[in-house]
Amino acid sequence: MAKQDKETYDSYEKDVYDNPPSGPMGVHRGARSAASRAVPYVIVIIVALLAGLLFWGVYSGEINNLKMPWSSQESSTASSAEKAKSGKSGKSKSESRSDSASGNEADASNTDSSTGSQQSEQNEQNAEQNAEQTDNATAQQVVNTGTEVRVVNATNITGYAQSKVDVLTQAGYTSVSASNPTGNVPSQTVVWYQNETDKATAENVAQTLGISNVQQSNGLVTPIVVVLLD
Repeated sequence: MAKQDKETYDSYEKDVYDNPPSGPMGVHRGARSAASRAVPYVIVIIVALLAGLLFWGVYSGEINNLKMPWSSQESSTASSAEKAKSGKSGKSKSESRSDSASGNEADASNTDSSTGSQQSEQNEQNAEQNAEQTDNATAQQVVNTGTEVRVVNATNITGYAQSKVDVLTQAGYTSVSASNPTGNVPSQTVVWYQNETDKATAENVAQTLGISNVQQSNGLVTPIVVVLLD
């Protein structure tokens, strides 16, 4: 009679697969926390809000006024560049104006210097002329009683010239002489003087003798000549 064998779990040899780990296995996972379960809902809400804001911005046109951080940096960079250009341009203009002003000042200084030099020369010439005129006027106004005076008697009165000499001597004149006429005789009593420096003295002689006719004459032997007529 054949022996009937019955194979069971215990009939096989034990291996690594006969000692499975404890706990859930395969597709089974542990329970998740409340926060991890809420994350998908939060993300959906944020996306919906962003989409709503984007739609509102496009529809209302406010999206054009929206400034991004990088756009402000670009604007500040562009503004700095424009300011730098303006500064350089203004500096160039200022330098040009400064150079132009310096050139104008130099031209004005040269003109003023030339004008001042010409004015100085003119003043010196005027001073010299004034000095000469003053000297002449002073020489004309000075009465020199030591000047030689000759009294000519062209009348028929004997001793008439000597009487006038005495009058002049009493007036302080120290070099007076009497003489008779030689050559041409004038038509009336006159006091002649030779130089401008003798004019004041001749006028004083005429005033002393009561003569009104005083003339300048060249070729006189003495500086002052008095011609007495009837």
